Amino acid sequence: MAEVEESLRGQAEIWQNMFGFAASMALKCAVELRIADIINSHGRPLTLSQITADITDSPSPDISYLKRIMRLLVHKNIFSAHHPSDGGETLYGLTHSSKWIFRDSTTPSMASFVLLENHPVMLNPWHILSQCVKDGGVAFDKVNGGEFWDFVANNPSFDKLFTNGMSCTSDVVMGAFLPAYKNELVSIGSLVDVGGRIGAAVYEIVKSHPHIKGINFDLPHVVALAPDYEGVTHVGGSMFASIPKADAVFMKWIMHDWADEDCIKILKNCKKAIPEKKGKVIILDIVLESSEGDGMFGEPRLAFDLVMLAHNAGGKERTEKEWKKLLNEGGFPRFKIINIPSMLSLIEVYPE
Repeated sequence: MAEVEESLRGQAEIWQNMFGFAASMALKCAVELRIADIINSHGRPLTLSQITADITDSPSPDISYLKRIMRLLVHKNIFSAHHPSDGGETLYGLTHSSKWIFRDSTTPSMASFVLLENHPVMLNPWHILSQCVKDGGVAFDKVNGGEFWDFVANNPSFDKLFTNGMSCTSDVVMGAFLPAYKNELVSIGSLVDVGGRIGAAVYEIVKSHPHIKGINFDLPHVVALAPDYEGVTHVGGSMFASIPKADAVFMKWIMHDWADEDCIKILKNCKKAIPEKKGKVIILDIVLESSEGDGMFGEPRLAFDLVMLAHNAGGKERTEKEWKKLLNEGGFPRFKIINIPSMLSLIEVYPE
């Protein structure tokens, strides 16, 4: 009997994983329709008819269609469902997960990142992973006709989607980083955010510690679109050529985009940019657990490693052992990993 049960469980797991995309697509649908925002704006659980009444640009929404989508999202704990004992309409409410997909809120949200990662441009590479195993190469390049960063630069609408996605994850990560690192920031006079896009992250640092001179450093065409932030200077350039000098270098979710040899070039430029004795590099990135898949963020971290595999040449998430080797080869023999309440870890790196 045990063998039969194990076999049946194995079959169920294949079914579950085979249709894993359904939850992702249902989540995207909820974000696009702003369902969490609609419920939140009323301050109470709503029926499907009340929800659809607030969906814009929809003169005749299909309630039965939405009902089936919401059933899966309730199962996934994205929303809650209360079935009145009197047989009235089901009331759909918010959960701890719902607040992370608000689009009309000032609180940190992952909504824009959901839309980015589930865009066809990002999803198409996943269909040829087996081909890449056989033939090598980068899946994104094969299906989209060029490298990821070139595609972003040459497609303004996708560039905007990418920037919005990165900005929302920045809000989420900075919300964990700033409280955890606030005391250490006191001793920093200037800080350069390498690959900072439009400068949202470094502005959050400067806003919380106004004594810091903030530098947002990214490609010229990226910083050209950056808004003015008090206390932040935008500088265009390439991190593979040189990095503006500062007391500290800040890199959030940069290193995982690049192969080891590219990261070593970046790290060597970081070392040239900071003071020899008191300078440091602050890295926010994933550190894979040695027992893969453990912890609250274990599975998403492993999944993100495959995102890097599908989208970037050489991009990957790294274990602590791999980080140690990489940092040492980049000229930083000493580092400290600090756990923060985030999918990312804080890696503090010293030149000696």
